[in-house]
Amino acid sequence: MTRFVQQSDYTGAEFIDLPMSSATFREVDLSEARMRGVLLFNADIDGAIDGLRINGVEVKPLVEAELDRLYPERLRLRPTTPETARDAVDVIEELLHATVRRASVLPEEAVYRSVNDEWSLAQTLRHMIFVVDAWYGHAAALRPYPFHPIGVPASFTTNGAEFGIDESAAPTLGEILAVRDERIADLRAYLSQVTQDELDRVRGPNTAIGCPPPAERTALKCLQVIVNDQWAHVQFANRDLAILEQAYA
Repeated sequence: MTRFVQQSDYTGAEFIDLPMSSATFREVDLSEARMRGVLLFNADIDGAIDGLRINGVEVKPLVEAELDRLYPERLRLRPTTPETARDAVDVIEELLHATVRRASVLPEEAVYRSVNDEWSLAQTLRHMIFVVDAWYGHAAALRPYPFHPIGVPASFTTNGAEFGIDESAAPTLGEILAVRDERIADLRAYLSQVTQDELDRVRGPNTAIGCPPPAERTALKCLQVIVNDQWAHVQFANRDLAILEQAYA
């Protein structure tokens, strides 16, 4: 299979009369894409999708409603107060602990095994550490050096080493879980005493090297990003665990 990885910029390009069936698009920016007369049978899409119209119908509200029906815990992942923020963290931790227990019955190697070129469970957990460091430590708490070396940034974050990420790190599952427990304990400590005014206060930007890019944000917005990202990655992990369970059956 031909691979096109970090090729020249295709922004504004036109792709006409091309056979692209069974193609894979990973970490590809398709914002403002226009598709006309396409054949899209048996496709599988996940990502940050907003404003997508298919045959004249905006699909996000339909997808969101169906996801809420399938996963009612999502309704608790839209915090607006200190109390609901604490509850949202509880939801994430309950789901993640169940996922780790599910993985614990598989051979140890399964935790480090990739499925369909996606992150392994270990890498997913390391990314979840990075997300807390980025959106709480960096964006909300405005710390200058919040990033743990074992965190795994998204692939589009190309300068992770500049803010302390060790790309050669190979921690054990126990080490990963210990670091993540520390991050969640830190977040819980903040939420245990935070006021509504503090959650709603616009702070920043944090000009220290890091992720996300400098911008003014409320702590509440940052917490919403954290819990929704963590929920999504738990879903990805369980999707891949289902495949691994069949492989080791």
